Amino acid sequence: MSRFYILSILSILFASGVALAQENESKPFTLDQCIQYALSNSYDISNAKIEEQIAVAKVKETIGIGLPQISGSAGVTHNQKLARFFTTYDPNGGFIDLSGVPGIQPGNVVAAQNFFQLKSAGTASLSLNQIIFNGSYLVGLQAANAYKELSIKTTNQTNEQVIEQVTKAYYSVLVNRERMKLFDNNINRVDSLLITTKAMYENGFAESIDVDRIQVNLNNLKTEKSKFEKLQQLSVELLKFQMNYPFGQTIDVVGELNEEVVNVNLDEYLRDWDYKGRADYQVLETNWKLQNLNIKNKYAEALPSLSANANLGYSTQSPDIAGLFKTNSSFSDNGAIGPDSWYSFSSFGLNLNIPLFSGLQRTYKVQQEKLELKKIENGFKSLEKGIDLEIKQATINYQNSIEALKSQEENMGLAENVAKVTKIKYEQGVGSNLEVIDAESSLRETQINYYNALFDASIAKTDLDKAFGKLLDKQ
Repeated sequence: MSRFYILSILSILFASGVALAQENESKPFTLDQCIQYALSNSYDISNAKIEEQIAVAKVKETIGIGLPQISGSAGVTHNQKLARFFTTYDPNGGFIDLSGVPGIQPGNVVAAQNFFQLKSAGTASLSLNQIIFNGSYLVGLQAANAYKELSIKTTNQTNEQVIEQVTKAYYSVLVNRERMKLFDNNINRVDSLLITTKAMYENGFAESIDVDRIQVNLNNLKTEKSKFEKLQQLSVELLKFQMNYPFGQTIDVVGELNEEVVNVNLDEYLRDWDYKGRADYQVLETNWKLQNLNIKNKYAEALPSLSANANLGYSTQSPDIAGLFKTNSSFSDNGAIGPDSWYSFSSFGLNLNIPLFSGLQRTYKVQQEKLELKKIENGFKSLEKGIDLEIKQATINYQNSIEALKSQEENMGLAENVAKVTKIKYEQGVGSNLEVIDAESSLRETQINYYNALFDASIAKTDLDKAFGKLLDKQ
């Protein structure tokens, strides 16, 4: 094996290893980066954007209705046996002399041979139609643009849903990560206490049961930490799912969840509040616009419509079908040159359609569309009330969560102080081992309650942003 061949293999293996390492390399993601990644990769948003493209194509399709409609046709026909020509016998006139037919009487129906058509015929033509005025078409153009607007508003609504889901999953990862730090701190503190208690036992200042109690407490903490690590892995996978991030690729969630993150100024939220800031309200507004155009279209159907048409082509006949395709066939209008010549024909005209009476169908169609519009207008009232209720609920939940967070923060500080004092008293021989364990348990409980309250506050803030239509500001 040549030296060059060996170096080539090593280079390929090195490049593959670098590529694999880069693929598995952890990528840091802040909340904004998580949201942007989700907006760029979500299947729901991808489908919503496809709907936008469909709407754009629909607009162009509608515009195309008003452009000239041109079609071409060509065909050949061969009559193996021509149909008979039927007429009544008139001895005083007629195109065909039938006086030599035995027994014929005036008024008899005669089936004569077709002398006016050859067996084979060919036609090639172009047809053109052009709308000059059509009220429904003009309304259709407006409706097509409104449909495009609706698809954009629907995409914004989908964006809002994705942002909400990603934000909540992101906060879940952050708060669980803080809880993991608590486990480590508690384990270190209890382990230190265990070492101190063992030393006191060896010196006769503690009993073996004291050591056993702390050992049990330490073992329980380690078991709880192991379980929570798996839950944290699940929360990370949930975030990946909401982002449509590859499950096999690691992700480094950066950021810190604290009180500054969840604090908002409610007065600023209320100051510039408008229903139109909500994505669902914008969708309903566009549906209202489309329904008005439906009504307008029904009225437009009662207007006259005017269109122009033209038909241009060539035709010929021949005794047999082969004569239609002879190389010496010519295109001429200069008299009867022969059966193999193609002769042009043309026509043009205007069509005016004036609707006069439709059996009152149009009247009732307009009535139905107006009733549909009333349903949408009722939908505005219902949606506004629902939004008002959602805002009140979100505001109250947020205020309660902030109060709970402050209370739990205070409790955690008190519990930390109690645990510290209890440990000092125990080490000095003036406190019991049970008091230390109870203080540690109370501290862990207040810590858990604090981070639960912090997570609840972050979810309440997200719901508040959604209620006021502020989630879309993050896209």
